[in-house]
Amino acid sequence: MSIGDDEREDGALAVSRRGFLECMAWAGAAVAWTIGSSGIPSSRALADVGKPKRGAHSTRELHFVQISDTHIGFDKEANPDTVATTREAIAKINALAERPEFVLHTGDLTHAQKPGAFDTIAGLLQEVHTSAVFTVPGEHDVFSDGGKEYLQRFGRDTWGSGWRSFDHGGVHFVGLVNVLEFKGGKVGTLGAEQLDWLAKDVAPLSASTPVVVYTHIPLWAVYPEWGWVTTDGEQALGHLRRFGSVTVLNGHIHQVLQKVEGNVTFHTAMSTAYPQPAPGDGPGPGPVVVPAAQLRSRLGLREVTWNGKPGPLAVVDTKLG
Repeated sequence: MSIGDDEREDGALAVSRRGFLECMAWAGAAVAWTIGSSGIPSSRALADVGKPKRGAHSTRELHFVQISDTHIGFDKEANPDTVATTREAIAKINALAERPEFVLHTGDLTHAQKPGAFDTIAGLLQEVHTSAVFTVPGEHDVFSDGGKEYLQRFGRDTWGSGWRSFDHGGVHFVGLVNVLEFKGGKVGTLGAEQLDWLAKDVAPLSASTPVVVYTHIPLWAVYPEWGWVTTDGEQALGHLRRFGSVTVLNGHIHQVLQKVEGNVTFHTAMSTAYPQPAPGDGPGPGPVVVPAAQLRSRLGLREVTWNGKPGPLAVVDTKLG
């Protein structure tokens, strides 16, 4: 099944299944993450991002934002203007009471690499009030050329097909690429070269170092029948389980789900483009059409904060409207 074929555009509104609801926080789009004084990740709706948080304090915290699945170039009924909703997400970020130190974009910046889409998203990301934007590609960003244009645009200071790591505020960040085999196999794959790099990258770190992994397709098996899984994700996690706090952020499925395995917490993110059905609801994944007045309640971003104390990061998911 090709990229174009695997996205349903029949307008059916998915109904959540019981198993899905067990791990769903709420549906939305871009997500804002915050790690508060408790060291616990938390999330909140994008419409609430600019509002002061109850019990807020002035302690210095590591604070960044995750945005995902902007799908610039998509113009079907589910959202005929993804540029507008991306701009709304950026406006939410710029209105935050505390400026994020950087932004993570977890892939599908473009929709099937439509002509001019990379130019557009590059310009939009320059409007974000932050010091840096770090990205990983989604399958739509490597659809036609295997990732060449993506690397030309966003591959500076990366390895291989675009993976990277960096340290900030006492946290080690790892961006992984798991979309290059998607077109043929419909699932995420990291590959031996990247796994070997990951093992070497984290080997020198103390087990007390908080680790944040960001990638496009989930590392855990959300719904393998739809390709919502990374085939060698467990191998990657094997290099990370010794750490006391691991937070894994991804996009791809356009909805908020959370899973905890020991010290590893998985968070999927909303899109800023369109919602997708709950796992297993309907014949397959793809854009879900909702009434225009409801669309922004299904889109959002994520704010993450960490106060430097042991424990997981605080994650807040925020809706566009």
